This record gives sequence, C-alpha cells and structure tokens, in this order.
Amino acid sequence: MQEGSLIARFGRARRDPQLAVLEGLHPLKHALRFGADVDDVVCLDVERIAALAEQLAPDQAQRIRELAHAVAPEVFAQLAPLPPTTGVIALAQRRHVAAVDVLTDARAAPLVLLEDPRDLGNMGACVRVAAAADAAGVLSTGGHDPWAPDALRGAAGLHYALPVTRLAQLDELARGGRPLLALDPQGAPLAPSELPSRAVLAFGTERVGLSAQLLARADARIGIPMRAGVSSLNLATSVAAVLFAWRLSGVAAGAVAPTERPATSPGGTSPS
Repeated sequence: MQEGSLIARFGRARRDPQLAVLEGLHPLKHALRFGADVDDVVCLDVERIAALAEQLAPDQAQRIRELAHAVAPEVFAQLAPLPPTTGVIALAQRRHVAAVDVLTDARAAPLVLLEDPRDLGNMGACVRVAAAADAAGVLSTGGHDPWAPDALRGAAGLHYALPVTRLAQLDELARGGRPLLALDPQGAPLAPSELPSRAVLAFGTERVGLSAQLLARADARIGIPMRAGVSSLNLATSVAAVLFAWRLSGVAAGAVAPTERPATSPGGTSPS
C-alpha cells in the first residue's frame, strides 16, 4: 500500500464503527490472544517488534512477526496523534454484541455499567479491570464510543476479552433478571460476600455521580468504605475495588436487600 493511502486508511479507521485502532504492543497482543480479526499491523522495525513480543507476549510473537510490516518513521508518525513508543500500531475488526445479549448472559458474573463516563482513557481502564476480574461485560451510556482508540489504548486491547458495548436505553436493564446495584456515597457499606453474582454494578462520574433516573431504578445502593475526608475515587479505581472485593470474597452468589437512602457517613465514597 502506498504511504499516502496507508496514512489515510488509519485516519479513516479512527472514525469507522467497524474498526478498532490498536496503538502499541499490549493492545495488539491482547487482541490476538482473545481472537480478534486483525487486518493490518504496521511497525517501525519488524525484528525489533518481534523481539519485544518474544519478551512480553511469547505466545503471540510468531503471529506478530508474520503480520507486521515496516514503514518509514515519517509515515509511522502520522498513523496516530501520539505514536506508540513500542513502535507498532494495528487495525482490527471490532467485536459487536447487543446489550440485551450481555444482560441475559446466564454466567454467574457481575456486569459493569458506566453511566455517561467522561474520559476515554478511564473508560478503557475500567474495561481492563473488568477483564482481569472476569466480569460478564462492560456497558456504557452517553456520547463516548467505548471502542474509541483512546479507550482501546487504556484497556490495552482487552475489549476482545469480554463484551463491551453501549446501552442505548436504561429500560434495557429490565432484561435478564439482573439486580441493579448503584454505587453511591450514601449507600450501605460494601459487603463483598453479599453481592449477587449476576448484579449490574452501576458507576457514575466523579463529579455528579449517578443520575436520578438510574438511582430510582436501583434495587440497592452500596458504597465503598473510605477514610474520612477523602471525597471520591477515580472511576476505574472504584470499579477495581468493587470487582476484586467480589472476586476475592470467594462467594459465587448472594443477595443484597434493597435499602432506603441513609444519611451520609464519613466513610462513604462517591461513585466516581
């Protein structure tokens, strides 16, 4: 492919809802490891990226060597706003899934819901955490594309390890019989062993938290116990705290009774 055509192709891919832009070795290795259809792998030096893959992703090193082709540094510099320091960037087909299919998945694992997240890198970090905890998937509302290049970079390509998609309407949450738990600073203190295994765990933004509409739908509200005076946690940190509290509790199923909104306690946290 000619240099100008390659640059144009990568530029269009950033706006193409069918394509994923994988910036760096870690997104590429995870995409390949979890079965992505990778279309193009461009690098600065094939031998360098193959050697790095042997070190960091030996299970994918041969595949990366076969797929990669080198371009001039001045071309590579134009394939992304901030070219990855590992010297490799790729295009892959997105993995599409309907929100209803994620909600009705019978596997005993919680589902993360991000309501109107504001930062793409933070969204990606939530996907990375959810994949590590083996959650059932990540749903998001709002205007941001959860498969945007910045989100994929923040997730290190782990969008291919679990379902990641948008939730168009809150009404869809009624599908699948999953209890909806709202992370709220005035919620009951988190009790990991009592989290329902198929809960939808809803997280809002650090500044405004969850919407009144979503809180009204919640079956229960839970909060992360924190030191007094600390007002909030980063969104991805909150997701990590709750998911790994659940995972490390060793309890496959439980129940959280719906609660009324109690008074604020000094140990609460914002839903971040």
